[in-house]
Amino acid sequence: MKALILHENPATEATAAAGKERTTYRVIIEEAPKPVLQAGEALVRMRAAALNHRDEWIRKGQYARIREGVILGSDGCGVVEEVTSKADEHWLGKEVVLNPSLGWGANPRAQDRNYAIIGLPTNGTFAEYCAAPVQNLYAKPPHLSAAEAAAVPLAGITAYRSVRTQGEIGAGTKVLVTGIGGGVAQFAAQCAIALGASVYATSGDDTKLHTAKERLGIMGGVNYRSDNWHKTLLAEAGELDCIIDSAVGDSLDALLGLLAPGGRYVFYGATNGRPQSLNVQMIFWKQLRLQGSTMGSDAEFGAMLDFVAEKRLVPILDSVRPFAEIGAAFEAMAKGTQFGKLVVTF
Repeated sequence: MKALILHENPATEATAAAGKERTTYRVIIEEAPKPVLQAGEALVRMRAAALNHRDEWIRKGQYARIREGVILGSDGCGVVEEVTSKADEHWLGKEVVLNPSLGWGANPRAQDRNYAIIGLPTNGTFAEYCAAPVQNLYAKPPHLSAAEAAAVPLAGITAYRSVRTQGEIGAGTKVLVTGIGGGVAQFAAQCAIALGASVYATSGDDTKLHTAKERLGIMGGVNYRSDNWHKTLLAEAGELDCIIDSAVGDSLDALLGLLAPGGRYVFYGATNGRPQSLNVQMIFWKQLRLQGSTMGSDAEFGAMLDFVAEKRLVPILDSVRPFAEIGAAFEAMAKGTQFGKLVVTF
C-alpha cells in the first residue's frame, strides 16, 4: 500500500535557544506493508484523511517522542474491510470515522498517563489502509461526505470538549474564539453558535475575519495585530462569558480583562508560549476560571458526532487534494494561509 512515512533529515536545524539543535523530518509517499491486525482491531480502507497542525509540528521536530518511520495522520474516514472477531463483523462494509484517541482511561476529567494519539506513536491515517481498535470506530454522520467526515475527528473533539465540557457554553452565552483561521477554532465557533451562543473572533488576517462572518456566522471580531485590539473588541461585544483560546502568550492579561465576573478562559494550546505576566488579582477578584483542555474522552467523541449529526454541522474545508499531492497540503499548512481543513482523498 502507499503511505506517507516520516524520515529524519540528514542535517539538523539550529533552534532559537543558543547551542541547541532540533532534528527535522521529511514526509515521503512510499510503499509500505499492509497492516497485520492484532486482536480487537479493524482494517479500514481509507477514503479521506485530514491534516492537523500536529502533523506539521512533527515534521518540524517540534513534538515529543517522535519515531522515524511512522505513518502520520490522526484524522480519517474509510470503509471497514477486516475484523478479527466474529462479534465485530457488523462493522464490515460500514463507512466509519476514527476516534484518534488511544487509551483515554476511566477518568472523564483528564486523560491517562499512557494516553496516545493515532499517527504517532502508532501508524496513522495517511495511508491506503489503517489498523485501529474496533472501539475507535464510529459510524460516519450520514449528511457528511467522506472528505468532510475526515476533517472532523481531532479538531471536532478538541473543540467540543472546550465548548461544552470546559466552557459550559449554552444559549445566550457570549463567546470569543481566538485565531479563527484554525480548524479547532472554526469548529468551536460552529459548536457554540449551534448551542445558541453569540460568537466573536480574533485573527491576524482581516480576510479571515470577513470569511468567518460570511461562512461561520460569527457576530464580529478584531485583528489582534491592531493597536488596542482588546479595547476595540470590548466596545463591540461587551464583556464575555467565555474565551476559547489556543495561543496564550503575552495576550493573556488582555484576554482575561475581556471576561465578565465569573467568566471562563479555556485554552487548548499555547502557540505563543508562556505569558511574561499574569494579573492574579484580576483573576480572584472577578472569580475567573482558567481551564486547560485537550482532546476528549471516548464518551465525548461519540457525543460530539451525535451533535454534529443532530445540528448537521459541516466542517469548513480549505481544499481537497488527491493523496499523491499531500506534500502540497503540508506546504499550505506551513504557510498558514488556509481557511478550513486540508484534506486528501484516496
